[in-house]
Amino acid sequence: MPRMLAVSLLALGTLAPAAAQDARDYPNRAIRIVVPFPAGGPADVTARIIAQKVSDDWSQPVIVENRAGGNTIVGAQFVAKAPADGYTLLMAIDSTLTMNQYLYRSLPYDPFNDFEPITSVTKTVSVLAVPADGGPQDVKDLIARAKAAPGKLNYGAGTITAQLMGYRFHKAAGLDIVYVPFKGTAETVNGLLTGSVQLIYGANVTVNPLIESGTVRALAKLDSRSPAATAHLPTLAQAADLPNLEDMSVWLGLVAPKGTPSPVIAKLQQKVAEILANPEVRQRAERTGSYPMTMASDEFGQFMRLEAARWEKVLKETGLRYD
Repeated sequence: MPRMLAVSLLALGTLAPAAAQDARDYPNRAIRIVVPFPAGGPADVTARIIAQKVSDDWSQPVIVENRAGGNTIVGAQFVAKAPADGYTLLMAIDSTLTMNQYLYRSLPYDPFNDFEPITSVTKTVSVLAVPADGGPQDVKDLIARAKAAPGKLNYGAGTITAQLMGYRFHKAAGLDIVYVPFKGTAETVNGLLTGSVQLIYGANVTVNPLIESGTVRALAKLDSRSPAATAHLPTLAQAADLPNLEDMSVWLGLVAPKGTPSPVIAKLQQKVAEILANPEVRQRAERTGSYPMTMASDEFGQFMRLEAARWEKVLKETGLRYD
């Protein structure tokens, strides 16, 4: 056997047991899940549910760390540069992995080359919501008000996906409604409550308590696949009589720095899938309009690339750029 080949095979033979040992010993200290949003939004809520269950099952602390800013770039860049050992993870939103590369000319991370996909986590049904006091009664009423006063109404969104929800609906319906950016769904809801905006596109997981209290009115949902919390709402396409308006939802996924050992990735994927399959966890999620959606790590990687291709076309159509 040639010497170089023998050395290579020896190296592979030592690496494989080492990786397996990494998984057996993992975790032996605190895990950190970085959420690239302020506390209180869907990504934060989901991360904390998973963190608590992982900590209980593995008897190690799991810390949720909020690193908001730069349209999730701050948190993503931090995790991309972290050691590839499975102890620093990113609770990424769809835009982090599938849209930012088309919004920025020089993104300080590469969604496909800087991360190892672990699993998708949840999809969140978003709603078009308005103040219950004085807001439109339904989508047709909203359309009438917007057409009567072009450029006078403002809408808020805390993610690029939510911004695109508004953009696509307003364009399809011929409405001039001004976009006001927020740093997350929680801030977006506060903007609605304080009158900074007259309507929002926000995750039902955050908006639902205010809907139940009667403070906010949901006019429509943005996705036809409906958990119980939004089953009574029409889709925006139905309510606006725009049958070609596509479903849009926000999803979350868990990723690790590139090079994290595959046995560790597999162990994390299996644990998250187990947690989200728990009937109590699923029921808790679905009550608020968010529903678990887990995948094998390779399947999640393929899903990310398909979503990126879909949104690349949409963003080119809209002309949206952040630099």
